[in-house]
Amino acid sequence: MTSFTPPELGRRLGSGLLSFPVTHFRPDLSFDEDAYREHIARLARHQVGGLFAAGGTGEFFSLTSAEVARVVAAAVRTAPQDTPILAPAGYGTKAAVEFAVAAERAGADGVLLFPPYLTEAGQEGLAQHVAEVCRATSLGVVVYSRANAVYTADTLVRLADACPNLIGYKDGVGDIETATRVHARLGDRLTLIGGLPTAETYARPYLELGVTTYSSALFNFVPELALEFYGAVRDRRHEVVSKLLTDFVLPYTALRDRRPGYAVSIVKAGMTATGHSAGPVRPPLTDLTADELAELTALIGHTKC
Repeated sequence: MTSFTPPELGRRLGSGLLSFPVTHFRPDLSFDEDAYREHIARLARHQVGGLFAAGGTGEFFSLTSAEVARVVAAAVRTAPQDTPILAPAGYGTKAAVEFAVAAERAGADGVLLFPPYLTEAGQEGLAQHVAEVCRATSLGVVVYSRANAVYTADTLVRLADACPNLIGYKDGVGDIETATRVHARLGDRLTLIGGLPTAETYARPYLELGVTTYSSALFNFVPELALEFYGAVRDRRHEVVSKLLTDFVLPYTALRDRRPGYAVSIVKAGMTATGHSAGPVRPPLTDLTADELAELTALIGHTKC
C-alpha cells in the first residue's frame, strides 16, 4: 500500500530531483531483476523526490505488460518506504486503465500517464483518456504532455476540477507560453515537472515559471553531478549552473543528438562508462558505437562528478 495520499505525493514530487531508472537487460535482452534492484537501491541512497519505474528512460515502450509489472514490483520492494515509486500507464485507454490498476496492486505510489499509442486525438478525447485512468485508481496521477498528447491549460483546469487524484503535469514539449498559462491558472494545484530529454538544459528558465523539479536521466550514472546541478538551479547559483552546462551537459547533449533514440541509449552507455552496466537497449533503439562510448567515458572522466 502506498505511503502517500495523492496531495502528499504531489508535494513530495515537487520537493526534490526526480529520475527515470534504466531497466536492466541481460545480453539476450531478458530483464535482469537482480541488477535492476541493485540500481534502485543505489539511487535511493540519495535524496530524491521520486523514481519513475519502467518509464521512458526505462524503455516502457519495449516492455510487455508482464515485464512492466515485474519491474514496478521490483522497484517497490527495493526502494525505501519514503522514496515514492511511480509506475507507467499508456497505450490505449483500456490498456492504460489496466496498467494503473496493476500499479496500485503492486504497491506503487503513483502513476505516470504516457501519451496514447500512435493515434492523434483532440482535447476532448485526451481529457476522457485521463479521466478514465484517474477514476480507475486511488493513486496520484501525473500526465505526460508530449508527442500526440499535448494538453492545453483549459483541459488541465477541467481535469483538475474533475479528478482529485490528478496531481501533476509533466511537460515534454518545452512550450514556455503553455507552461506559463498552466502555472498561472492552476498554481499549486498541480505539480509542474520538467520532462524534456536532458531536462537540465531547461531547468533554469523553467524554475522561473514555477517548475520546481524535473526528471534527470543523468542521475542514473552521475547522481552526485545531477544533484549538484539541481541544487545550484534551485539556489540560483548561476555560475555553478553555467559551468556544469558548459563542462558536461551541453557536450553530453551534442553526443545524444547524433542519432534518434540516443536519449535513452546514452544513459545506458553512461552506466557502462561508470562501471554499473545495465546491458544493451532493446530494438528499435540502438546502442552507442564503441567510439561514442569512449567519448562519453572521457567526458565523464574529465568532469568532476
